[in-house]
Amino acid sequence: MNEKKSVRRRLPFRPRSLTARRQQADRIVQRLAELYPDSHCALDHRNPFELLTATVLSAQTTDARVNSVTPTLFDNFPNAHALAQAPLAVLEEILHPLGFYRAKARSLNGLATGLIDRFDGNVPPNLQDLVTLPGVGRKTANVVLGNAFDIPGITVDTHVGRLARRWAWTRETDPVKAEADLAKILPQSQWTIICHRVIDHGRQVCHSRKPACGSCPMADICPSFELEIG
Repeated sequence: MNEKKSVRRRLPFRPRSLTARRQQADRIVQRLAELYPDSHCALDHRNPFELLTATVLSAQTTDARVNSVTPTLFDNFPNAHALAQAPLAVLEEILHPLGFYRAKARSLNGLATGLIDRFDGNVPPNLQDLVTLPGVGRKTANVVLGNAFDIPGITVDTHVGRLARRWAWTRETDPVKAEADLAKILPQSQWTIICHRVIDHGRQVCHSRKPACGSCPMADICPSFELEIG
């Protein structure tokens, strides 16, 4: 009887002590700052309401595609009160390029209604209140806090989660648990900008299926470099 042996992928080296993990992460953070000095939120917005709405819309689509529809959306429905009263058919027409446009239209109606019912139409500047809104999780809340209110937040999207594991910042696949690990080793004042830079590196170089390790400017300090090319 032939038994199939399970192949377990080797994990990148992770120092035991928290101090050493912070030092390892700091080298990567400094390199990211050199490589991506102009990183910023890719979703166009002028206020917290627009950013919250755009972030909710960005699920399962690209930021560029969201930016292509939000000018029309916000020209017609500039605040929560207007959006809550928007006819679904009109929202669906505007959001059609995004895909899942019917669900997204209903989601925006629900989000706007929640803002009105709970916060007088204003976007609350704290995580505890934000995550009570329909369709808003920790990732969306941290995007809004960091970029609309200058309150540091760690946004664990697919890029941040993937690179954080490759850099041994965390072993967790659960975004909430990964966020907690990153909070222990990254400087709180830089949480927002670090996430933007990680996302940029993930989009440009450290891809999911075929990371460009051979030409990566982080290769000499990346804990996963030998594993990826080996």
